[in-house]
Amino acid sequence: MSTAVAGIDHEGRTVTTDVVTERPLTLFLNAREIVTMMTIGDHPDLLAIGYLLNQGMLKADDVITGIDHNDDIETIVVRTERQTNYEEKLKKKVQTSGCAQGTVFGDLMDELDGIRLNPDARLKTSWLYALTRKINTEPSLYLKAGAIHGCVLCRDDKPLVYMEDVGRHNAIDKVAGYMFRHHVAPDDKIFYTTGRLTSEMVIKCVKMRIPILVSRSGFTAWGVELAKKSGLTLVGRARGKRFVCLAGEERVVFDADTKAIDGDERTSARKGSNADMD
Repeated sequence: MSTAVAGIDHEGRTVTTDVVTERPLTLFLNAREIVTMMTIGDHPDLLAIGYLLNQGMLKADDVITGIDHNDDIETIVVRTERQTNYEEKLKKKVQTSGCAQGTVFGDLMDELDGIRLNPDARLKTSWLYALTRKINTEPSLYLKAGAIHGCVLCRDDKPLVYMEDVGRHNAIDKVAGYMFRHHVAPDDKIFYTTGRLTSEMVIKCVKMRIPILVSRSGFTAWGVELAKKSGLTLVGRARGKRFVCLAGEERVVFDADTKAIDGDERTSARKGSNADMD
């Protein structure tokens, strides 16, 4: 998922650095070509399932009869017991702000009105501080090579699943695929992303029924508006003891002593990376 490349640095010295590799993956649902994604290539089955779920093409009760991945021709085919036909849906693609040209389909936002997120879910500030510390020091492709996004499914102060990709929308789709395959309930989960809190990230998190979305990065206005409309708790700029919550503030429980928290969690592990995250 990364390769060493030789070059020169700012002083003209020869250096070798790790860079992320990316490749196309064309997704088929039964006999229909859906999309070609740029991805680092790990967990293609979870990426395919999660993408179809978050686009509304795969339903929670669908039975998957097979997943055929051919690395040589860079394709993956998801086969379902239910017959599918999404010609009209495919015509309503909308390009989003996501890296690697993320797309959503035009009728997805209409589905948000019928989703009710767990009002009893909570985000304790002690959990938030512990999560950011654990996630930011976890060995990852990001720390090794940069130029990549990470998404983490959490419960309380424990990271459960960590996924990475060149686009944050791919990383969140992998988590969605994992939850589908392993029957993970969303109601008490926290979703952490390294990327911006855009409308696409909010839509996907709500569709996954996860009530709390956290990022160390910032917000877009539409992302905040959709979070407020959907009842999603939206926390951004979460670094060290600092964070900003712009939606769903009622779920935040202030139980931590901020005097005991370092002011900035830009860890020593990150200092050694050539990361260029947004």
